[in-house]
Amino acid sequence: MNQLLIPWSDKLARNESKFPPPLRKQAARNNTPEKFLEFFAGSGLVAQGLNGYFRPAWANDICAKKAAVYTANHGAEHFYLGSVSNLNGADLPQAPLAWASFPCQDLSLAGLTEGIHAARSGMVWEWLRIIDEMPSRPPVLVAENVAGLVSAAGGNHYRALHQALVGRGYRVGTMLIDAARWVPQSRQRVFVVAISKEFDIPPELVSQSPNWLHPETICKAADGLEAWVWWSMPEPTLRKQNLSDVIEWDAPFSAPATEARNLELISSRHRKILDQLPDVKPFAAPGYKRTRGGKQVLELRFDNLSGCLRTPEGGSSRQVIVIKKNGQLHSRLLTVREAARLMGVPDTYVIPGSYNDGYKAMGDAVAVPVAAWLAKNLLSPLVKATHDER
Repeated sequence: MNQLLIPWSDKLARNESKFPPPLRKQAARNNTPEKFLEFFAGSGLVAQGLNGYFRPAWANDICAKKAAVYTANHGAEHFYLGSVSNLNGADLPQAPLAWASFPCQDLSLAGLTEGIHAARSGMVWEWLRIIDEMPSRPPVLVAENVAGLVSAAGGNHYRALHQALVGRGYRVGTMLIDAARWVPQSRQRVFVVAISKEFDIPPELVSQSPNWLHPETICKAADGLEAWVWWSMPEPTLRKQNLSDVIEWDAPFSAPATEARNLELISSRHRKILDQLPDVKPFAAPGYKRTRGGKQVLELRFDNLSGCLRTPEGGSSRQVIVIKKNGQLHSRLLTVREAARLMGVPDTYVIPGSYNDGYKAMGDAVAVPVAAWLAKNLLSPLVKATHDER
């Protein structure tokens, strides 16, 4: 059977797919400024955030389980399941925007920080290869990653990417944005936004100096770089939602033995805080298991924010919730729906698969309202500017 004619669901089961030539040609004919290409698309949260401003003309990911989440919510027709290493840019549809949330493992401060040229995070160079192979490079590019992109190795990893973009004819600006401005999760992420030098940037989209998007780590990484842009967007209003607003209070607690072990890991200082909390309404304190002084502890936070969601590779990567309810302490893992809410995902978003599948789909993604803020206040105006000049 011709591989191009295999149903997408069968390709998903086989962990392979091809972008069909008929769809590719149709996408090229009907291209509009609102289309975008998404590399390393994961579970589709960027597409969810950009919805209303952009629509996906093509997307990919190498993980079949994330692909199942993406296609359940955004459709399968434009989705390619496989590595970007197997792609040729000439085969992709044209679009004015290309987004790449490239792998973070080699840049994460929680990992080995092997750098942007290592096997996993180095996939960003495959992305740029594909961009080079396109008949016409997208005029606007976005690369997203963890804070380590700008802070690790004195900013050298970021500078390598910046110079690669400038060498391809782009002006580049980078921002560090915390999702906690919109949702009750502490989640800092770097967003690199580049626009082709052949287009004028609307003056309202830039500032002459750093602003709320540029903390010290960004300023240090930017020092001395050519073709740098201080992007400017309105600062969002104070977040109204707290952790208590996303908790599923009736979700079952852990098994008694597991619950007891978790509660024993709480430090005496945090236990005292929990004991002093009033019993008027339930309270949730999230935390991660850490090793301190050779001993495992459950470190909690009491600021009505969750810690940064991660992928559930090990027990300590899953966020534990300690709940005080009716004067009693209980514990359990963060539910998949709670994780989704912490990413700004609506409850109507379909998340198939196991607990670990769903937790990974949410923990390894971009918070929806951050993507939406970028789309509304920066990316859509930039793309419109390139469209108006053509």
